[in-house]
Amino acid sequence: MELTDCTLCPRECHANRTAGPGYCGGAAKVKVARAALHKWEEPCISGEEGSGTIFFSGCSLGCCFCQNYKISAQNFGKEISVEELSQLFLKMQRQGASNINLVSAAHNVPWVIQALKRVKGELHIPVVYNSGGYEKVETLRQLEGYVDVYLPDLKFVDSARSARYCQAPDYFQVASKAILEMYRQVGKVELDERGMIQKGMIIRHLVLPKGRFDSQAVLEWIKQALPVEEVLVSIMSQYTPFYHSTEYPELGRRISTFEYNYVVDCALDLGIQGFMQEKSSAKEEYTPEFNLQGIDD
Repeated sequence: MELTDCTLCPRECHANRTAGPGYCGGAAKVKVARAALHKWEEPCISGEEGSGTIFFSGCSLGCCFCQNYKISAQNFGKEISVEELSQLFLKMQRQGASNINLVSAAHNVPWVIQALKRVKGELHIPVVYNSGGYEKVETLRQLEGYVDVYLPDLKFVDSARSARYCQAPDYFQVASKAILEMYRQVGKVELDERGMIQKGMIIRHLVLPKGRFDSQAVLEWIKQALPVEEVLVSIMSQYTPFYHSTEYPELGRRISTFEYNYVVDCALDLGIQGFMQEKSSAKEEYTPEFNLQGIDD
């Protein structure tokens, strides 16, 4: 990576990250907001002990409804070295984590790879790459052999909606290619005897108010583009108005039971396998507290 001309993400902002942050908020060092066991992921990721989740500060997408806006948009966190990042991986493993869960790491990929190289032979749990889906194929290719499980979002097909809510009219064009690359790397889902994922891909989709037809388009693309018996899909009902979402009248409420059931029924009709979140998940307490937990202690 050329720090003085960054093109790691689809924004390709060409920032000089040695002089200051780029579009994503990333500068010359990794910044992390939380590193702790997290039990609110899909059951095959969290398990009984929790996923060893590392939340990176900054984000290249910038959704107006982001529940993690404190770190994604406001860039809260602490800068750490590559060595410190590698030690966080081992610390999570010692605490019994089911995996290492890298949340929004796209703008830190070169440092993540360096850190994983340092613990090669010591880290014995899967590495999960948890992403908003807005990823460059060229950057993802650098991760081949380092990531066991991809956990991308596929938020939109409709470019007007992705432009309105994320300032990314090219979201689907970019994310669909990224997801195909992720599948190429990890292939069919593999679970161990406990039902914990060891390899493969889970595609997440958050149902939004007034968005059920776009959700249907997302599911139809998955059915058309991927072998649905080899990937899992997680349909999420947890949308809660956060951040700037109240500036958009259609996003100022939680989803209705009708909207969510419509999307779930579409998935069932398409033969898509995975997880359907309980409607009760639409609560603010499902958002973790970002207070440098696990970094300073």
